[in-house]
Amino acid sequence: MSTWLLPENIADVLPSEARKIEELRRRLLDRFRAYGYEMVMPPMLEYLESLLTSGGTDLNLRTFKLVDQMSGRTLGLRADITPQVARIDAHLLNRQGVTRLCYAGNVLHTRPRGLHATREQIQIGAEIYGHAGLEADLEIQQLMLDALRLAGLAKVRLDLCHAGVLSALIANEPKAVALGEALYEALAGKDVPRLAELTADLLPATRDALRVLPTLYGDASVLAEARTRLPATSEIARALDDLAFLAAQVDGAEVMIDLADLRGYAYHSGVMFSAYVDGVPNAVARGGRYDKVGEAYGRARPATGFSLDLREVARISPVEARSSAILAPWQHDDALRASVAALRDAGEVVIQALPGHDHDLDEFACDRVLVERNGAWVVEARS
Repeated sequence: MSTWLLPENIADVLPSEARKIEELRRRLLDRFRAYGYEMVMPPMLEYLESLLTSGGTDLNLRTFKLVDQMSGRTLGLRADITPQVARIDAHLLNRQGVTRLCYAGNVLHTRPRGLHATREQIQIGAEIYGHAGLEADLEIQQLMLDALRLAGLAKVRLDLCHAGVLSALIANEPKAVALGEALYEALAGKDVPRLAELTADLLPATRDALRVLPTLYGDASVLAEARTRLPATSEIARALDDLAFLAAQVDGAEVMIDLADLRGYAYHSGVMFSAYVDGVPNAVARGGRYDKVGEAYGRARPATGFSLDLREVARISPVEARSSAILAPWQHDDALRASVAALRDAGEVVIQALPGHDHDLDEFACDRVLVERNGAWVVEARS
């Protein structure tokens, strides 16, 4: 085997792709900052138990593990940044009011999520802590839609779900509670035969309600159907009311209700949402409320957020990432050096063509040229 081959579903990011990813990263982080989100940079490596807080079996299976040669304890390479940001809010910042945090960094998965998916994603996202009301959920959803718009993705469909519906359906039946994670996976995968198998021995009311969840998909009118086909408990009524409010407030996307769309990690506790675009089978962004994650760090806080894989978004984004640049000659000339430095300080990309390589500029669109006119260096359109 060649020593330079990379592991399966691991790939280098080459200049054209890297330029596009970086352009989108800057756009999104600038938008997060415009909303008041502060950036944090958690480490790639942590003690395993910290990374797996409330993450369920799925997160555990996706996390690479190794032994720390200094402490002898098991470490993990993060597969999701959200628990790390929750740790920072709960354990390090320890603020009393609302805290808005954002991040961008690589995550590693033991297995790819799809046939051609990478195991090394670039996860970017935003989280808001300290407010339990729907105002925070609405802000996060709008920020996510803004991010997708900045990436040039049109005709976004926003699917809304609520983790509280499943929790309420199984809460009073021990058998159903014991099947919680298996039910979660069956519903998330729309695996109707598996769902029928799992619910066969449950009480009829619980069984029938769980089996109807995959059929409760459609526009906001499906909420009325849900009210008639699901048990009339206060918890379910409140969850459906939350979804109705958010569906009415969303601007810039088609809104659908999918009461079985429970895909993602298992720490969600309230409203969940997924964004889809035409031509892409999987969600391009996901998020939701996760009020209980901070408990493991000694300080439970209301929390909601979203994240997306920047590499996947860059792959489908129509954003043009080829840089406009100024082509300058290479000469031992103090005035030329001063002009090039001034242009770069002003934010321009200036490429000095090395002798014999005037045309090696595939990655840049040199639409202007720096030329000497009457003893001064000036920028002109390139013919």
